[in-house]
Amino acid sequence: MPGSALWGWLGPLLVTAFAAFLRFDRLGIPRAVVFDETYYAKDAYALLRFGYEHSWVREPEELADKLFLEGKADQIWEGGGSFIAHPPAGKWMIAIGEQLFNVTPFGWRFTAALVGTLSVLVLCRVARRMTGSTLLGCTAGLLLALDGLHLVSSRTALLDIFLMFWILAGFACLVADRDRSRRSLAAKIEADPDRAFSLGPWVAHPWRIAAGICFGLACGTKWSAAPFLAVFLLLVVLWDAGARRAARVQFPVGGALAKDGTATVLSLGVLPVVTYVATWSGWLFTSGGWGRGTPSKSVWLRPFEGLPDLVRYHREILDFHNSLTSKHPYQSRPWDWPILRRPVAYFYDDKVTGCGADKCAREILGIGTPALWWAALAALIVVVFLWLAYRDWRAGTVIAAYVAGWLAWFPSAFGGRTMFMFYALPLAPFMVLAVVLVLGLIIGPERVVPRSRRVVGSLIAGGFVLLVLLNFWYLYPVLSAQNIPHGEWHSRMWLESWILGDPNWSQEPSSSGS
Repeated sequence: MPGSALWGWLGPLLVTAFAAFLRFDRLGIPRAVVFDETYYAKDAYALLRFGYEHSWVREPEELADKLFLEGKADQIWEGGGSFIAHPPAGKWMIAIGEQLFNVTPFGWRFTAALVGTLSVLVLCRVARRMTGSTLLGCTAGLLLALDGLHLVSSRTALLDIFLMFWILAGFACLVADRDRSRRSLAAKIEADPDRAFSLGPWVAHPWRIAAGICFGLACGTKWSAAPFLAVFLLLVVLWDAGARRAARVQFPVGGALAKDGTATVLSLGVLPVVTYVATWSGWLFTSGGWGRGTPSKSVWLRPFEGLPDLVRYHREILDFHNSLTSKHPYQSRPWDWPILRRPVAYFYDDKVTGCGADKCAREILGIGTPALWWAALAALIVVVFLWLAYRDWRAGTVIAAYVAGWLAWFPSAFGGRTMFMFYALPLAPFMVLAVVLVLGLIIGPERVVPRSRRVVGSLIAGGFVLLVLLNFWYLYPVLSAQNIPHGEWHSRMWLESWILGDPNWSQEPSSSGS
């Protein structure tokens, strides 16, 4: 890597510190159960108490929320196991914060804020590795830190921030593995050129083990991680074949399948499944979970006996998702997400006072920063050209990941499934990578383009980052539930579809549990 190794860490850590401030400042505000926190914060606490998601008082739901906020969480339980629509990994992570800081808004949001902050550091490092530039790596992390949807997801106890983190972490491991395995392959062939004949030498892939665990945890948070895993599995096979071709191996594709294939299948095929099942260990080792049959007296036999029940449970979850077509005032379609047509109001209060105006408002609006998201649309088009024209592996990777996380929703959308804007959060790091690749083109490579050209390119790139910063700063009050005059709140609602409620709906917004 060119540049200072010290700044390669110091720069990303400074950006991460800035992201941490944005995410932890006033984290316990609002002191309320926000949107689907009414499901996940309670399920997380149930995992701590029982090892499985437990039924709780839902009618009226406000009663359970009130008891929860008053520190009387133990009074909300009734019945036995509760049917849930998502695996438990993300809720276990929420439970860590509740264990450390009790059942409080800060406690159930703590791990989301921590993971959101760490994702900025991971993106800084992986972007630096992909571009060879510490500056561009730090720019990538800064842009992610300034994304409104990422910020809101980092400050609420929903599952999507954990899904995004584990997908990004798995991707970062695979990029590190790509660099390491290519170096190892080149070194072995350079030391013994005869090894290039036939299939080439064996190469170790330790980073793929870490990636497999990450993707298993991603799937253990939400099943929507599966398309990413499938696409990345195909990508690493192409990377292995490309590495052997570059090293002049006689049969590169055969070598990739024969010499790297076993490691790939074990680490990205078997290991994610094992990790996924392990996230259900609380349900498998206990007796009261939804659909759990009568367990054996032997604790160590219970997981094996419970696997058939777990398979049946998964069929129920699949049926639930396939039939989830109920209308919701904040629902949107995948083609709405890139243009930010219909965000989600996680929290809204216009009865508050003390803002210095006759009418005040507080809101948490789950929306991406428009300057970043709309620019990313153009950047993705440029990245497609880079891939088609120059076979740039970085461009191809970004496009493949974006397609995996976006187009995979289209069949369900045509089937009428209820969807929301925050489903697009796992796309955010790859949108940022597309933007950063284009910024690198605008600046130009060092020692290749004239200095004046780089100065102009740097000014353009810097101006864009400043624009994103100003746009984020302007929207920040409605991303973080600040108490502002109603007129200032309304001025930030650029589109009619951003406003709480919808003229086509008579019902009030309600949590979806999605």
